Amino acid sequence: MRLEDIKSVYFLGAGGIGMSALVRYFLSEGKTVAGYDRTPSPLTGKLIEEGAALHFEENCELIPNECKEKETTLVVYTPAIPKGHKELEFFASEGFCIKKRAEVLGIITKGKAGVCAAGTHGKTTTSTMTAHLLHQSHVDCAAFLGGISKNYKSNLILSDKSDFVVIEADEYDRSFLHLEPYIATITSADPDHLDIYGNKENYLEAFAQFTEKIRENGYLIIHEGLEVVPRTKPGVKTYTYGRESGDFHAENIRIGNGTIIIDYVSPWQKVENVELGVPVSINIENGVASMAMAEICGATAEELKQGMLTFAGADRRFDFHIKRDDLVLLSDYAHHPDEVRACAKSIKDLYKDKKVTALFQPHLYSRTADFYKEFAESLSLFDKVILVDIYPAREVPMPGVTSKLIYDCIGEGVEKSMCSRENVINCIEKEKNNIEVLVSLGAGDIENDVPEMKRILENK
Repeated sequence: MRLEDIKSVYFLGAGGIGMSALVRYFLSEGKTVAGYDRTPSPLTGKLIEEGAALHFEENCELIPNECKEKETTLVVYTPAIPKGHKELEFFASEGFCIKKRAEVLGIITKGKAGVCAAGTHGKTTTSTMTAHLLHQSHVDCAAFLGGISKNYKSNLILSDKSDFVVIEADEYDRSFLHLEPYIATITSADPDHLDIYGNKENYLEAFAQFTEKIRENGYLIIHEGLEVVPRTKPGVKTYTYGRESGDFHAENIRIGNGTIIIDYVSPWQKVENVELGVPVSINIENGVASMAMAEICGATAEELKQGMLTFAGADRRFDFHIKRDDLVLLSDYAHHPDEVRACAKSIKDLYKDKKVTALFQPHLYSRTADFYKEFAESLSLFDKVILVDIYPAREVPMPGVTSKLIYDCIGEGVEKSMCSRENVINCIEKEKNNIEVLVSLGAGDIENDVPEMKRILENK
């Protein structure tokens, strides 16, 4: 199906962050947009306000008539939609054109200069940061992001003057292999999604295959020390980056008084006194990668400095909701042990003299089974841990796999407790007088409770 033939687009899993950018794109193109999601959320509410006809019941009768025209309707689904879903089965049985999100992204961006950030973790912040650097510069860009940019209050940026399009390249289900980047950055490659990949070797192989997708005469920017062995086309220039070493790196790092200032070093220049708009230590590396991509695209040194200073972050990525001298509440999407570890170290750097409490909702039974010891090790960096029930997403329960696996392995000396999902708010109410710094962690639905947590803590 050609894009120009599409009149209606139906989304299965419309409320996912990545999917919602496509919802917004097709709305901007004047298409009829409808779809299903499992549960309402603030994001689905905004999409409905913007014109998408969404429902939350698995029911084929709720599919609009405009989306039952096979010749003019594109169906887009997320792999989180389970096999046997009634609406997916309907479209499949009727012979509709059904595509994964990444396939549609690949079609939309074909002929554009894709600027793609991939990696187990760091890709959302890096892609959102790169999009801001370029959009505020003379270069400009479009962007399909995996998080809501605080600068633009959206995960979609449109441009009528730039051929650059920034994309968060998701490795789940090998989705990123549908993209053909001009510039690709690999931030990390710590094994994840082993329910899909089976083992570490297959996971690393997918990233190697991703490097094969980079266009001739394109660019690969890869974090130092990764086990990924690139297999790029002839003419692709490969660079490394890191915190303090690599072709792109930071020097003269200054952390203090709530600020982080660095000198950015590339193969072509040094940009002094770059201040991070979101001053957390992990953003030093994310910032180096983002500035590298923006510089290659043509952003000037002054534009890099201004963009980094004005970058406001992405929702659920080190996202502050209360930031007072005596009280801090933030949320973070961290759902892999290495992400939890990075988050813990960044928070402890900022609040060395504060008691830091982590409220953690594990995401997926399979990930918990694979990494419960590693999760426990990372969570042991906090002063106190409150563990919530596992968020199942697309999975059915696995015998013997609960949050208690993590709980039992948390290190000695760390205060810890367990809390059922439905009792989270009551738990925060009971703990409120003992909370100095609270971080809500995970990729599940616990984020929906953050506004109420904020209310409780501000009124303690």
